[in-house]
Amino acid sequence: MKYFKINIPEYVQLIINKLNENGYEAYVVGGCVRDSILQKIPMDWDITTSAEPCQVKHLFSQTYDTGIMHGTVTVLMDGKACEVTTFRVDGAYQKHRKPAQVSFTDNIIEDLKRRDFTMNAIAYHPDIGFVDPFNGNADIENKIIRCVGTAADRFEEDALRMLRAVRFACQLDFDIEPDTYNAICNKARLIAAVSKERIREELNKILLSDKPEKLIYLSETGLMPHIMEELEACFRTQQNHPYHAYSVGMHTIKAIESAEKDIVLRWAMLLHDIGKPLCRTTDDKGIDHFYGHGEKSVEIAYKILKRFKFDNKTISRIIRLIKWHDRPIEAHPRAVRKAVVTVGEDIFLDLLKVKEADIKAQNASFMNERMKRLAQIREIYFDIKESGQCLSIKDLAVNGRDLILLGIPEGERIGMVLHKLLDTVIENPKMNTKEILLDIAKKYV
Repeated sequence: MKYFKINIPEYVQLIINKLNENGYEAYVVGGCVRDSILQKIPMDWDITTSAEPCQVKHLFSQTYDTGIMHGTVTVLMDGKACEVTTFRVDGAYQKHRKPAQVSFTDNIIEDLKRRDFTMNAIAYHPDIGFVDPFNGNADIENKIIRCVGTAADRFEEDALRMLRAVRFACQLDFDIEPDTYNAICNKARLIAAVSKERIREELNKILLSDKPEKLIYLSETGLMPHIMEELEACFRTQQNHPYHAYSVGMHTIKAIESAEKDIVLRWAMLLHDIGKPLCRTTDDKGIDHFYGHGEKSVEIAYKILKRFKFDNKTISRIIRLIKWHDRPIEAHPRAVRKAVVTVGEDIFLDLLKVKEADIKAQNASFMNERMKRLAQIREIYFDIKESGQCLSIKDLAVNGRDLILLGIPEGERIGMVLHKLLDTVIENPKMNTKEILLDIAKKYV
């Protein structure tokens, strides 16, 4: 690859200049250099320097300690934050995750040696150019993910690096080179030492990547059983059924790939069939069935989402989409109104997106007909909304106070009557008038 000049933001350049003017080396390093080489806009800019934290804090008026024990100080320049980390050598790692201690060095090469992958072990200075002792630039050009030094050692130090390798493969559409890949296979069990929150964040990035189909690496390398054993079972479960063309696991990956880039939708697709391995039966014609897999998937998905410490609002939304993903909906206004009331209007359009991704991951022979029906359902829903038809109790022409004035006692009975009236209006929207509904409600007095 031809080496070129990186366009460094002014506030980052000012920090580098000040460090240089005071006799210290300073470079931009890591992901910002990698992304610049890939002609992507870096999200963050990091600086590595020979200045120690106390010296950095002395030079800049606005700083705060980010990871002072590991040499990192955040510098504020022109209202923007930039992490500045001293060249360092890591000591022994604890529990396959973090070094117990670090020592500072004045050698940039020693600092780059401790990094995970060659593509992230490149430093850059606008006057000096690239410092690339491990040929990371060549690996970027060849779209290769390769560990710095011995891959097995890097994963023994920090087990999360294995999952990061898969994540980068998904985000960048790179391949994992053989030695690094084999080391992941051999060290996969170590991922169990990593916190669930850290694993969740990497999985989120994988699911939102441009190449989520490379999630298959997790199964092929043996990481999956230590991350989500329930999902690994899906790759061993075939679907001998006319509607399907893949195993449950491969269908899941295809469904994720077909879903919109939204974390709720993609987690819903990841887990929507996770109960199937426990529900598989085969009839006398050799056709597989998965009766009750929706309920079982909800049960398993809830445990997984709690295990990964998702917030309750996100869990609720994902679980509801999984619960109703297989619910049949006829392309008829009354059926659509009933479906909206049943599943909840707040997730109805997302449910249609889930159904669409599910269909696209099944037997293509049936896709056109099913997609056409889905489009009709969506069109009917928009017609219902445009015409102002009632889809919830709050849309009824009467309310609880009206029923109390009618003589219905306060409490649970009010709610029961409102639901009965809603059922009536869902069947026939023209009945949503105060006069008609009060007349119907009189029989409950």
